[in-house]
Amino acid sequence: MSTTERPRILVVGGGYVGLYAARRILKKMRYAEATVTVVDPRSYMTYQPFLPEAAAGSISPRHVVVPLRRVVRGAEVLTGRVTTIDQDRKVATIAPLVGEAYELPFDYLVISMGAVSRTFPIPGLAEQGIGMKGIEEAIGLRNHVLEQLDKADSTTDEEVRRKALTFVFVGGGFAGAETIGEVEDMARDAAKYYTNVSREDMRFVLVDAADKILPEVGPKLGQYGKEHLESRGIEIYLETSMDSCVDGHVVLKNGLEVDSNTIVWTAGVKPNPALSRFGLPLGPAATWTATRSSRSTAWTTSGPRATTPRSRTWRRSRPAFRRSAPGARRTPSTPCVRPRSSATTSWPACAASRRRTTATPTRARWPVSVCTRASP
Repeated sequence: MSTTERPRILVVGGGYVGLYAARRILKKMRYAEATVTVVDPRSYMTYQPFLPEAAAGSISPRHVVVPLRRVVRGAEVLTGRVTTIDQDRKVATIAPLVGEAYELPFDYLVISMGAVSRTFPIPGLAEQGIGMKGIEEAIGLRNHVLEQLDKADSTTDEEVRRKALTFVFVGGGFAGAETIGEVEDMARDAAKYYTNVSREDMRFVLVDAADKILPEVGPKLGQYGKEHLESRGIEIYLETSMDSCVDGHVVLKNGLEVDSNTIVWTAGVKPNPALSRFGLPLGPAATWTATRSSRSTAWTTSGPRATTPRSRTWRRSRPAFRRSAPGARRTPSTPCVRPRSSATTSWPACAASRRRTTATPTRARWPVSVCTRASP
């Protein structure tokens, strides 16, 4: 851990948002202007859209993760968890993988902890459920499915075979629909190498409380996806939910009961519960302003969007230009406020000759007379 006296920008979470936030900050700030510290329980970022492919063995697990230390060079990467944040003292408590917890001071704070799986108090879910939020769970699911095929191939007990070859997926969103499709495809191919197991012996069940699957892609594509999965022998039950799964005995609200050793839970996500301990406002209308002792810097969060600190050293202005006839040289002048839409309308007449121009209008370099951007 660095002991530099430079301002510290603490990024809590090394997922997709945290990684790119750290990269962007390192790119924009000047050399030795600040210390960027990234804290995450894992030393890598997981690209979650590829988890179903990794679970089916379509791609290698190493292609789903990105080491943080290799991507955010120039930043501190601490492997651990942020347990508490003291806003008044500007100190975060870090719990490393090994050893005792310690305090880390910071000047700026970026919260990007991501989401966690949304669960419900369903009996048996904590013991039987398999999530799909990390590469470990994806590889574990693949190994678990192949193990069930091994069990079914090595026994003559029909009850054991039926339970091993029944796979239940709860959640019909993008993660659930893609995961069951990938796993079914893997199991179909793997069955070719087993003497006593075939695709007809397997049963795949997809359960969702909504009236359709794949709501992210729209109703037409969602219906097409449903028909495609059903054509591959996957049972889909909509507008129902799971009431219990104790010891692998799955009971659905519509009355269906099946025994399964594989219950995959992909029924949505929720904000990380650790945020409630950090003293930060939650919700889409939350706004938080922090002020440094040396100079005032505001961080504002409104819904999913957030603004970066704005100070005199981080921004500069472009010169204003007077709009003139096409072909005329633009010269700096006093700022002139015009609507953004006026950039595509016809140009005014030349002030010297008062002649109207008939040339094709061109777009101005800057739609507004005064523009600002973040300096590198």
